Amino acid sequence: MKLKQLFIATGITILSVSACKPASKTEDYNWIKTGIDRAHHQLMLTAQEIDGTGKLPRSIWAGYDVNMLEQQLERPVITDSLRALPAADKIGTRRLCDIYDWTSGFFPGSLWYVYEMTGDEKVKDEAIKYTEILNPIREYTGTHDLGFMINCSYGNALRLSPADTIPAVIVQTAGNLCSRFDERVGCIRSWDFGYWNYPVIIDNMMNLDLLFSASKLSGDPYYREIAIKHADKTMPNHFREDYTCWHVISYNNDGTVEMKETYQGKAHDSSWARGQAWAVYGYTAAYRETQDKKYLDFAQNIADMIMTRVKTEDAVPYWDYDAPVVENTPRDASAAAVTACGLLEMSTLVEEGGKYFDYAEKILKSLSSDAYLAAADQSQGYVLMHSTGSLAHGSEVDVPLNYADYYYLEGLQRYMNIKGIEYKDL
Repeated sequence: MKLKQLFIATGITILSVSACKPASKTEDYNWIKTGIDRAHHQLMLTAQEIDGTGKLPRSIWAGYDVNMLEQQLERPVITDSLRALPAADKIGTRRLCDIYDWTSGFFPGSLWYVYEMTGDEKVKDEAIKYTEILNPIREYTGTHDLGFMINCSYGNALRLSPADTIPAVIVQTAGNLCSRFDERVGCIRSWDFGYWNYPVIIDNMMNLDLLFSASKLSGDPYYREIAIKHADKTMPNHFREDYTCWHVISYNNDGTVEMKETYQGKAHDSSWARGQAWAVYGYTAAYRETQDKKYLDFAQNIADMIMTRVKTEDAVPYWDYDAPVVENTPRDASAAAVTACGLLEMSTLVEEGGKYFDYAEKILKSLSSDAYLAAADQSQGYVLMHSTGSLAHGSEVDVPLNYADYYYLEGLQRYMNIKGIEYKDL
């Protein structure tokens, strides 16, 4: 497989290949155009409706049925762990968040992807506006999710609308993320709450791109070195022999493991769907940035596990791979979208990449169908339906999620680059 890749300084990667799944004039790409056009409509609708609030869209307010939660968890629910039910008049309305929410970067990032694919300058204007409101995050140290918040927004902005002020935001924020690194432990601390001594979650692999970006922009290897240390420490401790992963590993102060848990999944020994997606994406990206083949081999093992464990006909997983499958078992479109992005990148890196490309294509076609793609003017302006945030806590169960939209659009962009497709030709 001949590969041509353009690696952008922000860590946001655009893939193109000279001899991999070339576009065929006989192939029907209406599903791609439908997805992009629907996203364009929904995101611009949202941008207009929330203008002036200083907020960003996260999800839709939803309640929960304790009996359903217990059925899925196959255990009694600990009432204290459940999120408070929203007021009745909020149910079904758009859930907004402030800029310090871990998901704040996804909406501007989605706008950037739609702009990239369509060239619509009005979308670009909105992307710039909603990116700029995140500027205060450059001073924030209170989360490990700074990569999601800044790389998805400012990272895409630097790639698509370069400005002299953007690198400083990325590098400063990366420094704040590094402040959460403990040399004794060898990892970046994730949460500042809970009963764990030093919790590190698999999601944190997704934030390493910010550090790789900062090293390229600044010329300082410090950020990159911390990213590599985190990836190396996570590999032996977060994963089981079958390459499924725990969600949370807590460390003692000397770097030994305190406990292994799955906070947002069905049980501590279950395979939470989005966690597996973060893992395959994160280690594929780690290989991209380091060219260290141990990361690619590891990511490929995770990918093979996912393709074996997900049993749904449309390749959109249930919220946890070990959840009991009944009529109302929630899916997680966000996990599917993240997985598709990871597998598309992997398909350009390994000799047997075709099987990963085909699986990712199946996911994207499923997400672009009426079963998951929201109708115009529906779902409060989100693009995809049927994602699950944290069922174990009654939080965002079977609702749209802004990060599902983001990775769906990233997946479409990666797919089009690999196939050599341009929006104007659809």
